[in-house]
Amino acid sequence: MGLQLCYVIVGMLILFAIFDLMVGVTNDAVNFLNSAIGSKAAPFFIIMTIASMGILAGVTFSGGMMEVARKGIFHPQFFTMPELLTIFLAVMITDILLLDLFNTHGLPTSTTVSIVFELLGAAVAVSIIKIVATSDSTMALWDYINTAKALAIVGGILLSIVIAFFAGALMQFLSRLIFTFDYQERLKKYGALWGGMAMTAITFFILVKGAKGATFMDEGVITWIKGHSFVIMSGIFIVSAFIFQILISLFKINILKPIVLIGTFALAMAFAANDLVNFIGVPLAGLNAFQNAIASGDPLNITMAALSKKVHSQTYIMLIAGLIMVITLWVSKKARTVTETEIRLGQQDEGTEKFESIWLSRKIVNMFVSLFGTIKYLTPGPVRKTISRRLAPATQNKRILSAEKPSFDLVRASVNLMVASAVVSFATSLKLPLSTTYVTFMVAMGTSFSDQAWGRESAVYRVTGVLTVIGGWFMTAFIAFAVAFIFANILFYLKLYGFFILLAFAGFVIFKNHQKHKKQEQEKEEMSIYTLHNVKNFTESLEQTFDHLAFLLKGIRESFDVTFDSLFEEDLYTLRRERMRVKHFQNSTNIIIANIFKVLRLRSKEGQAVSDNFYQIIRRLQKLTDGHRDTVIRSSMHVSNHHKGLLDVQIAELKEIKTVFLNIFSLVETSFRNKEIVDCQQAVEQFHYLRELVDDFNENQVGRISDDSSKTRLSILFYAISGNCVMMAKQNVKLLDIFNESFKLNQKCS
Repeated sequence: MGLQLCYVIVGMLILFAIFDLMVGVTNDAVNFLNSAIGSKAAPFFIIMTIASMGILAGVTFSGGMMEVARKGIFHPQFFTMPELLTIFLAVMITDILLLDLFNTHGLPTSTTVSIVFELLGAAVAVSIIKIVATSDSTMALWDYINTAKALAIVGGILLSIVIAFFAGALMQFLSRLIFTFDYQERLKKYGALWGGMAMTAITFFILVKGAKGATFMDEGVITWIKGHSFVIMSGIFIVSAFIFQILISLFKINILKPIVLIGTFALAMAFAANDLVNFIGVPLAGLNAFQNAIASGDPLNITMAALSKKVHSQTYIMLIAGLIMVITLWVSKKARTVTETEIRLGQQDEGTEKFESIWLSRKIVNMFVSLFGTIKYLTPGPVRKTISRRLAPATQNKRILSAEKPSFDLVRASVNLMVASAVVSFATSLKLPLSTTYVTFMVAMGTSFSDQAWGRESAVYRVTGVLTVIGGWFMTAFIAFAVAFIFANILFYLKLYGFFILLAFAGFVIFKNHQKHKKQEQEKEEMSIYTLHNVKNFTESLEQTFDHLAFLLKGIRESFDVTFDSLFEEDLYTLRRERMRVKHFQNSTNIIIANIFKVLRLRSKEGQAVSDNFYQIIRRLQKLTDGHRDTVIRSSMHVSNHHKGLLDVQIAELKEIKTVFLNIFSLVETSFRNKEIVDCQQAVEQFHYLRELVDDFNENQVGRISDDSSKTRLSILFYAISGNCVMMAKQNVKLLDIFNESFKLNQKCS
């Protein structure tokens, strides 16, 4: 590697530092935004502003962490400057691609684990190359790699996962016993003391333990703070408790809101202090190596022993990095996607679940149900009743819109922030780069578990989500190591050509991820159409529900149209695309059904009679989506398995069925959309005509089976599709009848 290429690589490392800051904060924003956003502690603008200030403050505490990138994973004295630049460039390209991949799918992963294993993979690759190239070398692989430090980091991260979960669960259990879900009255009694302890804990771990990493404090100030920690903490407790008591008694303020906001600031600060090394530590180490090499007489061959020394990072560099992180925090859409994943896994009430049930999650839930059943049996009755009474969820106003309702309350939000801040800040003070993502995620899951958010109706889905995220963490380590190892080899052997190949590859992957996330955002916007905007008024809610039904019927009708044509043409690509949309229609149906329950509860609360036909909508919808799913899956599997295509006569018959079938769909859809009570006779007549068509065509199919022109699989497909069309047409007619009766009843009531 020539000196000119080294200049280029150093420049690219600085550029990559900016990109890594952007993808890194997108992934890690969930760490400090989750609790405040999930509990709606303040307007979104205020939450973001406080988090931004926390980041800018935190970057000044991260100086001591920068040593991890220089000497935490390998011994720099055994590498030359070009070799280190190869390692660092491979690490940065891998890190950007890996984090962007996880951000696209909305899965929070660890920037610490990724950077550690990327450094490990690239360093191992270059070390092996050096060992192989020097036949008489007495150096072994473990001489190049700081195995003790690497194992300590990995061990600390894994241990923090367990500690974070159980600490969150225990603190939430105790907090809920003290305050219960109906915490307002008890907050007046114990809130000031509890808030004082919260402020003391946050300040102790952030200020006293983290001060020695600050770039703006001299040794004298740090020594004084450490020597007077008890006095400082006592003063903070007294002052905080006094202020909170005034806020409660005189101003009637819910002090949990300022506590959550202060905790958000603290965790954002801890995140910036702990994780900044993951984003700019490697580029700064590369720049430092290049500067030391240029200052020597032999820049390409001198070993980098200078990196083993302590280097004081410049405060202005940290602040620039913090500013980039803040800008990204405000503009990144992927940050919202990652945050949404954690909030939905911890939401107190049931809702649309992002993850499906798998056998492992069912086994885990069954195990815990049995375990808690045994504990409940062994617990004395009076104790069990007392605990159950204090942990019973508070009665909530059912008319609150789901968009306005917080995912969990302020008690849990404050516990999330305090426990996570304490663990992360303490580890930072020890210069142990634990994963803030793992800690905050596991604390949030621990408090959710303790708060009974994972009820019988949602537990298997939530556990699947947690398993998915944790599985992604292990994949992070494996992918980071393997990809960095490969990239380091490409850069070492292909040099400039390898550099451009990797740049082109990275650009292509990031572009594809961007396109995929854009598509996911579009699907999310489509799902938002089914949101009920006013559950307080029965008439408006009923009209919105039928608007949603019209939109759903339109989507199914269009999907059927495409599916029929693709089956006739044996277009496997289009059929697979329609199969991927099946889940979208299933989720849409589930949301509409949940909305119907809300509308019916509202009508019951108003003391008005509820027709049984309302409940029939649910059954009809389920049959509709089941028929659609069966038809699409059967069609795609038939073509995918390369079975014989439909006969020309079968295609002609199915086209006739399709025309009548889609006409019925269109008639019902138009009636719902325009809110027009129409005569059902037209729909009924078309349905009878469709059934007669199918009966005639089924007789024709019997003849084709007899003369062996239609094979078994082809016959099964034909019967299944025609049968589904009849069944789904019937459901449309029934829905139209329910619509007419619903609006007649509504007109009478109004």
